[in-house]
Amino acid sequence: MKKALLTLTLLMLTSCGFHPVYGVNRYTQTGVEQYLEQIHIGNIKDQEGQFLRNELIDRFYRNNRPQNPQYTLSIDEINESQTSIDITEDADATRGQLKMNVRFILSDNSSKTELLSRELTSIASYNILTSEFTNRVSEQNARENLIRDIARQIELNIALYFKKNNS
Repeated sequence: MKKALLTLTLLMLTSCGFHPVYGVNRYTQTGVEQYLEQIHIGNIKDQEGQFLRNELIDRFYRNNRPQNPQYTLSIDEINESQTSIDITEDADATRGQLKMNVRFILSDNSSKTELLSRELTSIASYNILTSEFTNRVSEQNARENLIRDIARQIELNIALYFKKNNS
């Protein structure tokens, strides 16, 4: 019974048109990675921007940075807001929440046209304790996790764009 169910599931999966995002196109022998490696990542303001740019470089460039990139990724700035949540009767916060908004634009260098534009948001929370040092470390850890999540979202959005438009 289990074998029949597994076989049926595999048959349904192959017939549904499922294609892996990072797979190689059997006709053109290219994959999304080749497009990601052709993107110039512009400078981003502030320390968080540098961290985001480094995360994107690690995700996009598997081999080397492009010599003559076909595309440019622009990120204006990272907008961050901080909120105290879970407030006690003494008006002390025991949890903090960070929210980051980023708008990115992917453009074609040869035609100077905007290919993709998205506004992305990520939210993380952290504990607020009595130790100031612990609070700073927790907040910084939450901030770094947000930036990694934003980098993952940017990579996924761009990969899906190239998969959809170059299959």
